Amino acid sequence: MENKEKLLVLIGPTAVGKTSLSIALAKKFRGEIISGDSMQIYKGMDIGTAKISQEEMEGIPHHLIDIKFPHESFSVAEFQQLVREKITEISNRGNLPMIVGGTGLYIQSVIYDYQFSDVPSDDTLRKNLEIKAAEEGNQALYDELLKVDPEGADHIHPNNLRRVIRALEIYYCTGKTMSDVQKEQKPDLLYDTAIVGLTMDRERLYDRINERVDLMLEQGLLEEVKTLYQKGIRDCQSIQAIGYKELYDYFDYKTTLEEAIEQLKQNSRRYAKRQLTWFRNKMDVEWFDMSNVDSMVQLHKKIVEISTYIEGKLEIKSNT
Repeated sequence: MENKEKLLVLIGPTAVGKTSLSIALAKKFRGEIISGDSMQIYKGMDIGTAKISQEEMEGIPHHLIDIKFPHESFSVAEFQQLVREKITEISNRGNLPMIVGGTGLYIQSVIYDYQFSDVPSDDTLRKNLEIKAAEEGNQALYDELLKVDPEGADHIHPNNLRRVIRALEIYYCTGKTMSDVQKEQKPDLLYDTAIVGLTMDRERLYDRINERVDLMLEQGLLEEVKTLYQKGIRDCQSIQAIGYKELYDYFDYKTTLEEAIEQLKQNSRRYAKRQLTWFRNKMDVEWFDMSNVDSMVQLHKKIVEISTYIEGKLEIKSNT
């Protein structure tokens, strides 16, 4: 039997500390990092997505960053294909592939063998749903999905029309929700995988999220979003990202700047909560609490603790 490719997955809510830890682990295990964030793929959306800078990379190769323009769509299926190709490329170089990010569905689609292509489709139904969306708006289809598959709808944005239609198509063709189909498949892990989850005391995490938003604004988030707004980029997948949709409302004179910033912080906190819920319910994760990593000494101890787990799980040795 062919050995599975080894894979390290580092997940956790926004602002928990994934970036710095991922660099440290990549150095220890000769890793190359694949972004598991569904919005860091977009060029020109750097501050709002907390995209890692060249300096922060410290020479570690990073993949699936800046591969799309903001007006382009990007599906889970496309992400799945690209990441699986990268895993093989990195493994063939003798390095350890590392997926780092917080978009649970995207990461799950890569590491588990879900076969949605086997689920029946109906071209006529899909066309009718597209016509309904054009005539009544995306929200009408989303409201329909909320009625038949509220669990699935919770993980799909109302304006992500392709995924909303596919979820409705699965339901009307099979009588089962997308969530039910996932549960029935009971897929195996495709890779020899260690899944490391970072968590933190909720109050502390929320404080860090609020501080991060303030820092993003100092770094020029408002100007970054204004550039996209003035280019006429709207009603597309990228602009639904937290940090962009709230400020678009400000530029559309729907809210004040203060209201937009508060909404941005609130949406970021809610997203972090949803991320943790998703990972705990959908994936077999080894959790590590980052609440008290306040100094280099404590961070080093945490890296050693996580590295020991990785070495035992993947049966590999670190560089140091």
